[in-house]
Amino acid sequence: MSRAISLHDVSKSYTKGNRVVERLTLDIEPGEFLVLLGPSGCGKSTVLRMIAGLEEIDEGELLLDGEYANELPPSGRDMAMVFQNFALYPSMTSRGNIGFPLRIEAPDQDPGPRVDATARMLGIEELLDRFPAQLSGGERQRVAMGRAIARHPSAFLMDEPLSNLDAKLRNHLRAEITRLTRELGVTTVYVTHDQAEAMSLGDRVAVLRGGVLQQVGTPREVYALPRNVFVAAFIGTPRINLLRGVVRAPLDGAMTISLGKQYLRLPEPLSQDHQLLRVQQGREVIVGLRSEAVRLAKPAAARPGEVPMTGLVEHVEFQGHEVLVHFNTGSRPAVVPDLEAPRPVRRPRRRRREGGTVLDRLRERAGALRAGPVVVLEHPADAEPERPEPAPPEGRLPGDLIVRTTPDIDLRHGMQVPLLVDIAHLFVFDQHGERICPAPARLPDLEE
Repeated sequence: MSRAISLHDVSKSYTKGNRVVERLTLDIEPGEFLVLLGPSGCGKSTVLRMIAGLEEIDEGELLLDGEYANELPPSGRDMAMVFQNFALYPSMTSRGNIGFPLRIEAPDQDPGPRVDATARMLGIEELLDRFPAQLSGGERQRVAMGRAIARHPSAFLMDEPLSNLDAKLRNHLRAEITRLTRELGVTTVYVTHDQAEAMSLGDRVAVLRGGVLQQVGTPREVYALPRNVFVAAFIGTPRINLLRGVVRAPLDGAMTISLGKQYLRLPEPLSQDHQLLRVQQGREVIVGLRSEAVRLAKPAAARPGEVPMTGLVEHVEFQGHEVLVHFNTGSRPAVVPDLEAPRPVRRPRRRRREGGTVLDRLRERAGALRAGPVVVLEHPADAEPERPEPAPPEGRLPGDLIVRTTPDIDLRHGMQVPLLVDIAHLFVFDQHGERICPAPARLPDLEE
């Protein structure tokens, strides 16, 4: 039997005034595989432990199958948890570890048949008489998963179960987890900081930063329509290209986005999304281009919706099946401060306007809640646009644009290469990192 899990405005603090989870609302359907994704320390494991009953909920409600469960003890929640560090009893064999929770739940019943059936499902029959010290990391994790599966719980809670394993074994066990959860049809909440793991496993992905839910959706949705710069940059390999631009929208000419030494001319007639960019006239924005949105080709080969640029080859990464080329286009990268940090960069609070009405204050509050903990550019938007480019941060590869291409193209450092940018795959974010193009499907009302 699968279980529906709902979190309504759930908050958690370990120290006064420092919330590790802030007003989290999330509904998980029965049988769904939901992945909690975010950098280390963002609160995703705390969310999992609150669902399991290992952490108290300070504010908000946890509902299990629609029933209030904040005070329900862990033993009464019918959930099984798989930990990052395996958590096996060293003095017990694999058979003993798998059967231990069964003996606790039903001391009068023989756990042997269920242990054997679980071992066959995981392919670990030959490991049942070995102790944890005699097992490899992957074998220990299979035993830990077997202990959870044998209980036939209504939900699996997995806290980065593959992070201690090597890459090849992680890929293998990832496929095993997908197969097992589909066969069992059990609700699964999976915590990870690895976006590749999240994209390949989850029915839906919930992206967290600073304990605040940034976006939730299918892997395709969060990749193709990221809500803000953090989601766009955290999901996708290689990381999305983020460039600083200025919108130019003259009444008697084509709309462009200036990137410094070059510009992107928006094709006419303007799409609805691009027409909405007119309100950004003269403002600095963040332009997002994934590596597959740019290709190496001459302007004469442009398809509908593609616009030309040129790039100077700075670095070439040979990956075998593909090549990642780092270009210098004369643009200024939008360096998002502390992108990998768990705590977000907060917007400075606006001073309350004198004489403002209650409705004005409600509008400001609603706007702040919609915006959430989004990121900002390193420098204010009213700074001089033509200032000298800063040196790249230490450890950062040269260039401002990474393009994915095939390995049969011979490129060398210093070559000038024509590029075509597919405007249909253009993202534009405002100064605070919120996506403004493509425009959101709908904006929340004040009452929400």
